[in-house]
Amino acid sequence: MTTLDLVQAAVNSGTKTIEEAIVEAIAEARETCDINGSNSAGCAVAWDIVEELQAEKSHKKQATQHKTSLDNYCAMHPEAVECLIYDV
Repeated sequence: MTTLDLVQAAVNSGTKTIEEAIVEAIAEARETCDINGSNSAGCAVAWDIVEELQAEKSHKKQATQHKTSLDNYCAMHPEAVECLIYDV
């Protein structure tokens, strides 16, 4: 199991938030790069983990976007004139 898998498992289990995981991953990436050098494979992997976590946060944010009043109305009344969509 990779470090990224462990971090995502902790986030999914509710042990920590995605924001906390990102902050920890950034600190770990900086430490790894300081120890191994900025051109090392370990440094690249550590920053890839940060990037993956940030992408996951972005995907979750997009998935939970709030519906507008019109969206809610159309969900309850799809036949309403305001909700009809025409292809031309």
